[in-house]
Amino acid sequence: MLHQPALNLRPITGPEELDLFNRLPYVLNDEIGGDLAAGHRRPEWLWVALRGDRVVARAGWWSRVGDRHPLLMDIFDIDSDTDDGVRLLETALPAVVPAGATPPEYGRFLPADWRDHQDIRRAVEARTGALERVGARLFVERLRLEWRPGTPVPEPSGRLTFRPVRDPDELIELMTLVLDGTLDAHSRDDLTRMTPDESAQEQYHNELDRYASPHEWWRIATLPDGEPVGFVIPAHNGYNPIIAYLGVVPAHRGYGYVHDVLATGTSQLAAQHAPRIRAATDVGNAPMAAAFARAGYVTFERQIDMTWR
Repeated sequence: MLHQPALNLRPITGPEELDLFNRLPYVLNDEIGGDLAAGHRRPEWLWVALRGDRVVARAGWWSRVGDRHPLLMDIFDIDSDTDDGVRLLETALPAVVPAGATPPEYGRFLPADWRDHQDIRRAVEARTGALERVGARLFVERLRLEWRPGTPVPEPSGRLTFRPVRDPDELIELMTLVLDGTLDAHSRDDLTRMTPDESAQEQYHNELDRYASPHEWWRIATLPDGEPVGFVIPAHNGYNPIIAYLGVVPAHRGYGYVHDVLATGTSQLAAQHAPRIRAATDVGNAPMAAAFARAGYVTFERQIDMTWR
Protein backbone atom coordinates (compact mmCIF):
# COMPACT_ATOMS: atom_id res chain seq x y z
CA MET A 1 0.00 0.00 0.00
CA LEU A 2 1.39 3.38 -1.01
CA HIS A 3 1.46 6.14 1.60
CA GLN A 4 1.18 9.74 0.49
CA PRO A 5 3.86 12.17 1.72
CA ALA A 6 3.29 13.94 5.03
CA LEU A 7 1.61 17.33 4.93
CA ASN A 8 4.07 20.22 5.22
CA LEU A 9 2.42 23.49 6.27
CA ARG A 10 4.45 26.71 6.02
CA PRO A 11 4.59 30.23 4.61
CA ILE A 12 6.69 30.85 1.53
CA THR A 13 10.26 31.95 2.21
CA GLY A 14 10.12 35.01 -0.05
CA PRO A 15 9.43 36.24 -3.59
CA GLU A 16 11.64 33.44 -4.92
CA GLU A 17 8.84 30.99 -4.00
CA LEU A 18 6.09 32.94 -5.71
CA ASP A 19 5.93 30.38 -8.54
CA LEU A 20 5.37 27.69 -5.91
CA PHE A 21 2.52 29.65 -4.33
CA ASN A 22 0.96 30.31 -7.73
CA ARG A 23 0.78 26.66 -8.81
CA LEU A 24 -2.91 26.69 -7.97
CA PRO A 25 -4.74 28.94 -10.46
CA TYR A 26 -6.74 32.02 -9.48
CA VAL A 27 -7.52 35.37 -11.07
CA LEU A 28 -5.35 37.25 -8.54
CA ASN A 29 -2.15 35.29 -9.28
CA ASP A 30 -0.82 37.92 -11.68
CA GLU A 31 -1.11 40.61 -8.99
CA ILE A 32 0.62 38.82 -6.12
CA GLY A 33 4.19 39.66 -7.15
CA GLY A 34 3.37 43.35 -7.46
CA ASP A 35 1.54 43.26 -4.14
CA LEU A 36 4.60 41.76 -2.46
CA ALA A 37 6.83 44.46 -3.89
CA ALA A 38 4.40 47.23 -2.90
CA GLY A 39 3.89 45.98 0.66
CA HIS A 40 0.29 44.79 0.33
CA ARG A 41 1.44 41.25 1.08
CA ARG A 42 4.25 39.63 3.05
CA PRO A 43 5.82 36.20 2.60
CA GLU A 44 4.68 35.23 6.09
CA TRP A 45 1.08 35.86 4.98
CA LEU A 46 1.30 33.49 1.99
CA TRP A 47 0.94 29.90 3.19
CA VAL A 48 1.13 26.60 1.34
CA ALA A 49 0.27 23.02 2.21
CA LEU A 50 2.72 20.66 0.51
CA ARG A 51 2.79 16.91 0.03
CA GLY A 52 6.27 16.39 -1.29
CA ASP A 53 6.64 19.08 -3.95
CA ARG A 54 2.93 19.21 -4.72
CA VAL A 55 0.88 22.21 -3.51
CA VAL A 56 -2.37 20.75 -2.18
CA ALA A 57 -3.75 23.94 -0.60
CA ARG A 58 -2.79 27.56 -0.09
CA ALA A 59 -4.01 30.66 1.75
CA GLY A 60 -3.07 34.31 1.44
CA TRP A 61 -3.81 37.61 3.14
CA TRP A 62 -3.71 41.24 1.92
CA SER A 63 -3.37 44.60 3.67
CA ARG A 64 -3.17 48.26 2.88
CA VAL A 65 0.41 49.49 2.59
CA GLY A 66 1.79 50.28 6.03
CA ASP A 67 -0.73 48.23 8.03
CA ARG A 68 0.78 45.91 10.62
CA HIS A 69 -1.84 43.21 10.24
CA PRO A 70 -3.78 41.85 7.25
CA LEU A 71 -7.11 43.43 6.36
CA LEU A 72 -8.47 40.66 4.15
CA MET A 73 -8.01 36.98 3.44
CA ASP A 74 -8.43 36.92 -0.33
CA ILE A 75 -6.76 33.67 -1.42
CA PHE A 76 -7.76 30.16 -0.38
CA ASP A 77 -7.49 27.18 -2.69
CA ILE A 78 -7.72 23.43 -2.19
CA ASP A 79 -6.39 21.04 -4.82
CA SER A 80 -8.47 17.99 -3.91
CA ASP A 81 -8.81 17.07 -0.21
CA THR A 82 -10.84 19.47 1.95
CA ASP A 83 -9.06 18.16 5.05
CA ASP A 84 -5.78 19.56 3.68
CA GLY A 85 -7.37 22.99 3.48
CA VAL A 86 -8.73 22.74 7.00
CA ARG A 87 -5.35 21.76 8.42
CA LEU A 88 -3.70 24.63 6.57
CA LEU A 89 -6.18 27.13 8.02
CA GLU A 90 -5.84 25.67 11.53
CA THR A 91 -2.07 26.24 11.34
CA ALA A 92 -1.89 29.49 9.37
CA LEU A 93 -4.62 31.50 11.10
CA PRO A 94 -2.96 31.52 14.56
CA ALA A 95 0.33 32.52 12.92
CA VAL A 96 -1.13 35.35 10.82
CA VAL A 97 -3.88 36.75 13.06
CA PRO A 98 -2.84 38.44 16.34
CA ALA A 99 -3.79 36.51 19.47
CA GLY A 100 -7.33 37.31 20.56
CA ALA A 101 -8.22 39.13 17.33
CA THR A 102 -11.03 38.17 14.99
CA PRO A 103 -9.67 36.84 11.68
CA PRO A 104 -10.10 39.26 8.77
CA GLU A 105 -12.94 38.75 6.35
CA TYR A 106 -12.50 36.22 3.56
CA GLY A 107 -13.46 37.28 0.03
CA ARG A 108 -13.46 35.21 -3.16
CA PHE A 109 -14.02 36.32 -6.77
CA LEU A 110 -16.14 33.92 -8.82
CA PRO A 111 -17.45 33.77 -12.39
CA ALA A 112 -20.75 35.60 -12.74
CA ASP A 113 -22.46 32.30 -13.65
CA TRP A 114 -20.60 30.14 -11.15
CA ARG A 115 -23.70 28.24 -10.04
CA ASP A 116 -24.23 26.99 -13.61
CA HIS A 117 -20.96 25.03 -13.63
CA GLN A 118 -20.82 21.89 -11.50
CA ASP A 119 -17.04 21.82 -11.13
CA ILE A 120 -16.87 25.45 -10.01
CA ARG A 121 -19.79 24.99 -7.64
CA ARG A 122 -18.10 21.95 -6.05
CA ALA A 123 -14.85 23.89 -5.59
CA VAL A 124 -16.77 26.75 -3.94
CA GLU A 125 -18.50 24.30 -1.62
CA ALA A 126 -15.18 22.70 -0.68
CA ARG A 127 -13.61 26.05 0.19
CA THR A 128 -16.61 27.37 2.11
CA GLY A 129 -16.96 24.04 3.89
CA ALA A 130 -13.35 24.16 5.04
CA LEU A 131 -13.75 27.73 6.24
CA GLU A 132 -16.92 26.84 8.14
CA ARG A 133 -15.01 24.09 9.93
CA VAL A 134 -12.65 26.70 11.35
CA GLY A 135 -15.45 29.04 12.44
CA ALA A 136 -16.28 31.23 9.43
CA ARG A 137 -19.79 31.79 8.09
CA LEU A 138 -21.22 33.08 4.83
CA PHE A 139 -21.83 36.82 5.15
CA VAL A 140 -22.91 38.15 1.75
CA GLU A 141 -22.67 37.59 -1.98
CA ARG A 142 -21.87 40.62 -4.12
CA LEU A 143 -22.03 41.61 -7.79
CA ARG A 144 -18.76 42.82 -9.29
CA LEU A 145 -19.62 45.36 -11.94
CA GLU A 146 -17.73 46.93 -14.82
CA TRP A 147 -18.28 49.83 -17.21
CA ARG A 148 -16.28 49.58 -20.43
CA PRO A 149 -15.16 52.33 -22.83
CA GLY A 150 -17.64 52.89 -25.61
CA THR A 151 -20.60 52.21 -23.35
CA PRO A 152 -22.89 55.25 -23.48
CA VAL A 153 -23.13 57.24 -20.26
CA PRO A 154 -26.70 58.39 -19.62
CA GLU A 155 -27.18 62.10 -20.15
CA PRO A 156 -27.88 64.07 -16.94
CA SER A 157 -31.51 64.99 -16.41
CA GLY A 158 -30.63 68.55 -15.48
CA ARG A 159 -32.49 68.25 -12.17
CA LEU A 160 -29.30 68.30 -10.08
CA THR A 161 -26.18 70.40 -9.84
CA PHE A 162 -22.81 68.86 -9.00
CA ARG A 163 -19.93 70.50 -7.20
CA PRO A 164 -16.70 69.36 -5.48
CA VAL A 165 -16.68 68.33 -1.82
CA ARG A 166 -15.88 71.40 0.28
CA ASP A 167 -14.47 69.64 3.34
CA PRO A 168 -14.45 66.18 4.94
CA ASP A 169 -17.09 67.05 7.53
CA GLU A 170 -19.60 67.88 4.80
CA LEU A 171 -19.11 64.48 3.16
CA ILE A 172 -19.11 62.58 6.47
CA GLU A 173 -22.41 64.21 7.41
CA LEU A 174 -23.98 63.04 4.14
CA MET A 175 -22.44 59.57 4.57
CA THR A 176 -24.05 59.42 8.01
CA LEU A 177 -27.44 60.32 6.58
CA VAL A 178 -27.38 57.73 3.78
CA LEU A 179 -26.85 54.94 6.32
CA ASP A 180 -30.50 55.35 7.32
CA GLY A 181 -32.25 52.47 5.57
CA THR A 182 -29.12 51.16 3.89
CA LEU A 183 -29.37 47.78 2.16
CA ASP A 184 -25.61 47.21 2.21
CA ALA A 185 -24.75 44.20 4.41
CA HIS A 186 -21.40 45.57 5.60
CA SER A 187 -22.92 48.90 6.58
CA ARG A 188 -25.81 47.18 8.37
CA ASP A 189 -23.30 45.05 10.26
CA ASP A 190 -21.31 48.16 11.23
CA LEU A 191 -24.48 49.72 12.64
CA THR A 192 -24.88 46.82 15.08
CA ARG A 193 -21.58 47.86 16.68
CA MET A 194 -21.37 51.64 16.23
CA THR A 195 -23.42 54.76 15.60
CA PRO A 196 -24.04 56.00 12.05
CA ASP A 197 -21.58 58.85 12.59
CA GLU A 198 -18.92 56.46 13.88
CA SER A 199 -19.46 54.19 10.88
CA ALA A 200 -19.18 57.11 8.45
CA GLN A 201 -16.08 58.43 10.18
CA GLU A 202 -14.43 55.02 10.02
CA GLN A 203 -15.24 54.51 6.34
CA TYR A 204 -14.02 57.98 5.44
CA HIS A 205 -10.71 57.84 7.34
CA ASN A 206 -9.88 54.14 6.85
CA GLU A 207 -10.95 53.83 3.22
CA LEU A 208 -11.97 56.87 1.18
CA ASP A 209 -9.34 59.28 2.47
CA ARG A 210 -6.59 56.72 1.80
CA TYR A 211 -7.13 56.56 -1.96
CA ALA A 212 -4.25 58.24 -3.76
CA SER A 213 -6.53 59.51 -6.55
CA PRO A 214 -7.56 63.19 -6.39
CA HIS A 215 -10.29 64.14 -3.97
CA GLU A 216 -11.20 66.78 -6.56
CA TRP A 217 -12.99 64.00 -8.45
CA TRP A 218 -15.53 63.65 -5.65
CA ARG A 219 -18.91 65.29 -6.21
CA ILE A 220 -21.82 66.48 -4.09
CA ALA A 221 -25.22 66.45 -5.81
CA THR A 222 -27.54 69.32 -4.95
CA LEU A 223 -30.91 70.71 -5.96
CA PRO A 224 -30.80 74.02 -7.85
CA ASP A 225 -31.22 75.85 -4.52
CA GLY A 226 -28.07 74.18 -3.16
CA GLU A 227 -29.71 71.59 -0.89
CA PRO A 228 -27.55 68.40 -0.88
CA VAL A 229 -29.21 65.33 -2.35
CA GLY A 230 -26.32 62.87 -2.34
CA PHE A 231 -22.74 62.26 -3.41
CA VAL A 232 -20.48 60.08 -5.53
CA ILE A 233 -16.85 59.12 -4.89
CA PRO A 234 -14.98 58.23 -8.10
CA ALA A 235 -11.50 56.99 -7.23
CA HIS A 236 -8.63 54.70 -8.14
CA ASN A 237 -7.88 51.90 -5.67
CA GLY A 238 -4.39 51.15 -6.98
CA TYR A 239 -5.69 48.44 -9.31
CA ASN A 240 -8.63 49.99 -11.16
CA PRO A 241 -10.72 53.15 -11.46
CA ILE A 242 -13.76 52.59 -9.26
CA ILE A 243 -16.99 54.06 -8.04
CA ALA A 244 -15.95 53.77 -4.41
CA TYR A 245 -19.20 55.00 -2.87
CA LEU A 246 -22.39 56.79 -3.79
CA GLY A 247 -25.59 57.54 -1.99
CA VAL A 248 -28.79 59.57 -1.91
CA VAL A 249 -30.01 60.92 1.44
CA PRO A 250 -33.35 59.51 2.66
CA ALA A 251 -35.29 62.76 2.17
CA HIS A 252 -34.61 62.64 -1.57
CA ARG A 253 -34.97 58.94 -2.34
CA GLY A 254 -37.60 57.71 -4.74
CA TYR A 255 -37.08 60.39 -7.38
CA GLY A 256 -34.47 58.59 -9.48
CA TYR A 257 -31.65 60.93 -8.48
CA VAL A 258 -29.30 57.96 -8.10
CA HIS A 259 -29.10 57.72 -11.90
CA ASP A 260 -27.78 61.28 -12.22
CA VAL A 261 -25.37 60.73 -9.33
CA LEU A 262 -23.94 57.54 -10.83
CA ALA A 263 -23.76 59.01 -14.34
CA THR A 264 -21.75 61.95 -13.02
CA GLY A 265 -19.26 59.67 -11.24
CA THR A 266 -18.93 57.49 -14.33
CA SER A 267 -18.39 60.52 -16.57
CA GLN A 268 -15.72 61.82 -14.21
CA LEU A 269 -13.68 58.64 -14.58
CA ALA A 270 -14.43 58.16 -18.27
CA ALA A 271 -12.96 61.63 -18.85
CA GLN A 272 -9.68 60.30 -17.42
CA HIS A 273 -9.65 57.72 -20.26
CA ALA A 274 -10.23 54.87 -17.82
CA PRO A 275 -9.72 51.45 -19.46
CA ARG A 276 -12.59 50.21 -17.29
CA ILE A 277 -14.54 51.34 -14.25
CA ARG A 278 -15.27 48.85 -11.51
CA ALA A 279 -17.91 48.85 -8.78
CA ALA A 280 -19.67 46.37 -6.52
CA THR A 281 -22.97 45.99 -4.72
CA ASP A 282 -24.70 43.28 -2.71
CA VAL A 283 -26.89 40.81 -4.58
CA GLY A 284 -29.67 41.81 -2.19
CA ASN A 285 -29.36 45.52 -2.97
CA ALA A 286 -31.67 45.37 -5.97
CA PRO A 287 -32.17 49.15 -6.37
CA MET A 288 -28.42 49.81 -6.56
CA ALA A 289 -27.86 46.86 -8.91
CA ALA A 290 -30.59 48.21 -11.17
CA ALA A 291 -29.01 51.68 -11.17
CA PHE A 292 -25.66 50.26 -12.27
CA ALA A 293 -27.32 48.17 -14.99
CA ARG A 294 -29.14 51.22 -16.31
CA ALA A 295 -25.81 53.10 -16.39
CA GLY A 296 -24.30 50.40 -18.64
CA TYR A 297 -22.36 48.39 -16.05
CA VAL A 298 -22.22 44.63 -16.57
CA THR A 299 -21.77 41.91 -13.95
CA PHE A 300 -18.41 40.41 -14.87
CA GLU A 301 -17.89 38.44 -11.63
CA ARG A 302 -19.48 37.69 -8.29
CA GLN A 303 -17.87 37.74 -4.87
CA ILE A 304 -18.54 35.68 -1.77
CA ASP A 305 -17.61 37.16 1.61
CA MET A 306 -17.29 35.11 4.81
CA THR A 307 -16.65 36.36 8.33
CA TRP A 308 -15.78 35.04 11.74
CA ARG A 309 -18.15 37.42 13.59
